[in-house]
Amino acid sequence: MSLKWNDVLEIAIQLAETRPEVDPRYANFVELHQWVLALPEFADDPQRGGEKVLEAIQAAWIEEAD
Repeated sequence: MSLKWNDVLEIAIQLAETRPEVDPRYANFVELHQWVLALPEFADDPQRGGEKVLEAIQAAWIEEAD
């Protein structure tokens, strides 16, 4: 299965699993964008990862971490 930017919840789950040392409340969008692109299953256009989708991923990751 490949991940796309609209797979917000699955991306958040994978980030929580691969970066347990990170508090998602303090992740900046530049780092968050890089971390998403580095996920092994991620296969989408990097340019589509704008601020709105990164905000959604961050919110889902915070929810997942709680």
